[in-house]
Amino acid sequence: MAANRVTLIALTALAPVSWGTTYAVTTEFLPPDRPLFTGLTRALPAGLLLLALVRVLPRGAWWWKATVLGALNIGAFFPLLFLSAYRLPGGMAAVVGSVGPLFVVVLSAPLLGQRPTARNVVTGFAAASGVSLVVLKAAGALDPLGVLAALASTASMSAGTVLTKRWGRPEGVGPLALTGWQLTAGGLLIAPVAVLAEGAPPALDVPAVGGYLYLALANTAIAYWLWFRGIGRLTATQVTFLGPLSPLTAAVIGWAALGETLTPLQLTGMALAFGATVAGQIATRSRPVPAAPAPPRTATAPAEPSKVRS
Repeated sequence: MAANRVTLIALTALAPVSWGTTYAVTTEFLPPDRPLFTGLTRALPAGLLLLALVRVLPRGAWWWKATVLGALNIGAFFPLLFLSAYRLPGGMAAVVGSVGPLFVVVLSAPLLGQRPTARNVVTGFAAASGVSLVVLKAAGALDPLGVLAALASTASMSAGTVLTKRWGRPEGVGPLALTGWQLTAGGLLIAPVAVLAEGAPPALDVPAVGGYLYLALANTAIAYWLWFRGIGRLTATQVTFLGPLSPLTAAVIGWAALGETLTPLQLTGMALAFGATVAGQIATRSRPVPAAPAPPRTATAPAEPSKVRS
């Protein structure tokens, strides 16, 4: 059982690790200054491909639920994330994004009935502090719109993670179909914004085509399938504590492949953030929010003994 749980956590962790490659792929292979087009090509083709594979459409209330989840996890998250990345210096967007575990801890109380624990809060602050040491560089005044966009993107993804855990999946529907619904809905929401803000698609060379194929297939279709699969089997807090692996992966790739250097302070931050990620997998047994007390029994009849189902 423990081995299966470790395997599940490791497979779920592949999603943020894959997302950590996005920066290098974008800067090295894709046309510049097209964040919405990049978000669109990540989401919509991947979603349509998964829908073609599973051939399952939402039914009943799941039409609006899939739309809400697609908007939170994809449609709003992608544009806000790219907007913050373009307006904030250095790795500030990643620093703001690393507070996602704290957002999830707070949202889990009203939506999942899980009371925040001091240990999870401390671990969340440790993760954010470690990421800040890795990616934050000296910079001038921060752009208020960029900060708001970064906070909004983090809140959007955090709310989507918690709602995905709360709503689960319809009977007989697997995580692949749920992923396809959300990517398609999110991509359709991004499409008109991309056309209005950026106009016609840019000309693409062979490296750009390869980069977009990677982003759509490995970085989005497979990664989000693993992510939503993990949400269905782990706690929402456990899943979101894997998020700091994304900026850590970006830093390692920058050092190994792009010739960037890592200072002792950055290495310390990596150790702190990774330690918080590991701790988040064993420190997530949040106490449930206590229910309202039951009304007193009347004295007309003795209480029936409780029955325990095997």
